[in-house]
Amino acid sequence: MEHVKELLCGVELDRRAAALLTGAACGVGALVVLVGKVSSHQTAMEKIQRARNRRSESLQRAEEAVRRYKESLSMSELTKQLKDGSLTPDDVLYTYMEKTLETNKKLNCCTGILLESFDQLKTVTSNKDGLLYGVPVSIKENFAYKNHDSTCGVVINLHQPAEKDSVLVEVLKRQGAIPFVKTNIPQGLLSYDCSNPIYGQTVNPHNHKKTSGGSSGGEGALIGAGGSLLGIGSDIGGSIRIPASFCGICGFKPTAGRLSLQGISSIYRGQKSVPSSPGPMAKDVDSLALCMQALLCDHMFYLDPTVPPMPFNMQIYHSSKPLRIGYLIDDGYTQPTPSMARGIREVKALLEQAGHTLVPYSPPKINYAVPDLLVKGVLADGGYTLLQKLKGGPVDSCLKEQVFPYSFPTWLKKTISFLLRPMFPRVSAVFSALCGVGSVQELWQQHADVEDYIRETIAYWRSCNIDVLLSPVIGPAFNFSYCGKITSAVNYTMIYNLLTFPAGVVPVSTVTAKDDEEVKHYKGNYQDHWDKLMKHAVSAGEGLPVAVQCVALPWQDELCLRFMKEVEQLVKQSRK
Repeated sequence: MEHVKELLCGVELDRRAAALLTGAACGVGALVVLVGKVSSHQTAMEKIQRARNRRSESLQRAEEAVRRYKESLSMSELTKQLKDGSLTPDDVLYTYMEKTLETNKKLNCCTGILLESFDQLKTVTSNKDGLLYGVPVSIKENFAYKNHDSTCGVVINLHQPAEKDSVLVEVLKRQGAIPFVKTNIPQGLLSYDCSNPIYGQTVNPHNHKKTSGGSSGGEGALIGAGGSLLGIGSDIGGSIRIPASFCGICGFKPTAGRLSLQGISSIYRGQKSVPSSPGPMAKDVDSLALCMQALLCDHMFYLDPTVPPMPFNMQIYHSSKPLRIGYLIDDGYTQPTPSMARGIREVKALLEQAGHTLVPYSPPKINYAVPDLLVKGVLADGGYTLLQKLKGGPVDSCLKEQVFPYSFPTWLKKTISFLLRPMFPRVSAVFSALCGVGSVQELWQQHADVEDYIRETIAYWRSCNIDVLLSPVIGPAFNFSYCGKITSAVNYTMIYNLLTFPAGVVPVSTVTAKDDEEVKHYKGNYQDHWDKLMKHAVSAGEGLPVAVQCVALPWQDELCLRFMKEVEQLVKQSRK
């Protein structure tokens, strides 16, 4: 029995041991399973995290690529990629359309999207050989586009859609470009602000408390903000160059008559003393040159036989011959702001270091030219035509102070001029010019005086033996409401409309804190009411663009652009 008991006890012990071993094995198994599950979960989470990281990285890279494409891809690079098929016109148009819509919400720079551009995508491949194939182009509101208004910002011109495209719009399309948006202008176009009662105020892309300039102010703002790669504006007194200066882009006014004006609306049709010129606006000079090359084609010469058939001379544009450059810091009429003067001095130094010869230059008889040739030329009718166009609608706040004296009777203008002469000779001379011309004989004499002044200026230019001229351009961007108060400040740009000289603007710097401080001590050349206003107009401008103006003799547009390119490259090199 004892033996049996021992045997049974042994069996019981074996069972317990087996149970213990089984339990341990189950525990180990469960632990292994648990560890396996944890490990598997960790692996899965790691895979998910890697996938999320890849997604984040791809999204970030895509955003960077889109940002680079939208903001950094030059027009020459864009046209190349469109030609080789790595970009499609659809991709490019929709990208810039999106950017334009975003920009307009912030800057109010557009007057309407040209929805026909979407239809043009279907047929644009037929123009694949065009120099601007697939390039979206913005156009100033006063350029005729079939079935769209060109109001010039006045109510009386509303609901009068164009029956056909302007010549330049037609040529752009023939060259494969896609006009896709119209851009804002000031009321009546005879202002360098950008506001009207129909579409409102356009603001500066660099500082929303500043104006974008005018009259091609919508173009300046849209291109300055990256919403358009290339725009077409018009210029009668700086209307391309001033917005380019204020918004930090490049703008070019060709020789008067080099590009067709057919289909471009103006308030002062028939005014001949100070001719208007259409021209391109873009981020860089090469884009301006490419646009000029595209426009100066057989198709434009056919559509408008009044334009001289002069194709773009690429050899002159690419020339590297050292230049003799006249330079102007202060013309004696409007003292440049501190940043304007500094921009000229810095560019002059860069040009000299590059081997060019710099020669002092001073425009002849500027104190006579501004009132008697510029103001009396544009307002030969005493402002009557503009006042008639403003009837039937409100006058925009940016224009009220400018046009208020236009309505004075001639005797009152002459009386005010006489009373102001001893203390404020500059203001007195302009008030006298606001009387306009009184007869056909006086108008002919005014035209003769303009011709004499052009000849005199060319003779002086030749006596200086210069190829091109470096000149200030008004800037930095003004605070709101001052453009209409200081009409005298357009002398630096409008003089080249009178002379019919090609002129362009290149951004070269930004306003510094020191510039802003020096503005507080600005006196002006006359120390009159306009000089006092000028100080307030440009205050608080730190960080805003600073530009210079490049000028050449008539029909030497390619040389002017070549000079602009030289300035652009030297400034870029100096920054590096």
